[in-house]
Amino acid sequence: MPLKKGSSRSTVSGNIKELMHDYGRKGKIGTSHPPSKKKAQKQAVAIAMSKARESGGGAAKKRKSSSTKTRKTASRSKSSSAKSTRRSTSRRSSSK
Repeated sequence: MPLKKGSSRSTVSGNIKELMHDYGRKGKIGTSHPPSKKKAQKQAVAIAMSKARESGGGAAKKRKSSSTKTRKTASRSKSSSAKSTRRSTSRRSSSK
């Protein structure tokens, strides 16, 4: 059965259910054969969201991977917070 057009949450979730049902019966989604249920579910979501974008409306945009600049900033903030906790503990021990 073809997927429904539309970008509402109920239409998209209905399309995902239909794709997963087909995967359960046939072992494939479209023309691909995902090796696990988890990968099949990810692919079903991608197909359903793509269909919603295609039909227009306010469907969510594709996820973008974070830029290298963002990742560097995040790692710096993590390392600086870890250093500050280390310093504060060392100061306490040295002041006693």
